[in-house]
Amino acid sequence: RDNNCVVVEDCAQSLGAEAGGKRAGSIGDFGTFSFQCQKNITTLGEGGILTVREESVAELVPGLRHNGGRPFPEGREDYWVPAMSNIDQDIAGVWPYNFCLGEAQAALGSNLLKRVDEMNEMRIARANYFRKEMSSYPELVFQTVPKGYKHVYHLLAAKYNGQDTGKTNHDLIRLMSSEYGVKCIVQYYPLYRYPLFQKMGLGEANCPHTDSFFDNMVSFPFHLWMSDEDFDYMIESTQSAMKRLRG
Repeated sequence: RDNNCVVVEDCAQSLGAEAGGKRAGSIGDFGTFSFQCQKNITTLGEGGILTVREESVAELVPGLRHNGGRPFPEGREDYWVPAMSNIDQDIAGVWPYNFCLGEAQAALGSNLLKRVDEMNEMRIARANYFRKEMSSYPELVFQTVPKGYKHVYHLLAAKYNGQDTGKTNHDLIRLMSSEYGVKCIVQYYPLYRYPLFQKMGLGEANCPHTDSFFDNMVSFPFHLWMSDEDFDYMIESTQSAMKRLRG
């Protein structure tokens, strides 16, 4: 506020997460959520939600969202004059966009939103269970969740510190895959390592903590439809692999 900055929250993978009693999407001026197969819920393809703090700004969204379309004002003497709908600009000089969902997608998304808390509690319970079972292996470091915050565990990722045994995250991932059939992965480059950003002159960054986490990252399979038996097997396999890497 002091610097007259507009804050846009990228909430794509934190639907239902909280910070200081506020939900993701309600903290900044805008919150953007995307719904597709790589997010916590999907709407039969691409979809999303935009949250807006100021009501006067929110009033601009419908026209921008759907080709500038909106009804004519109510209270016309003849309801059909001049026509049933209008197309106009919400922001002078700015062409409207087209970001609308189909009705089936919107219906599915609306219903899934009613289940978000239930699904998140399932994620949290499983993540806490996994972390508890890994408590004897401090070389596997999970993200700290400060008091007053709620983590919804879109991913179950950890940093593997195997320096004492001369092992790396690649050793752990390779062992899990080849010996136990559990396919852990390394999830996402830091942006400045992607060719797209490098080619656009954005490949230089001083982010030592980001680099350290990415270079030692292990992301475990984690989805709601994994059976309890498979999840327990992954825990047992991880414990076994960690023991073997310790030598």
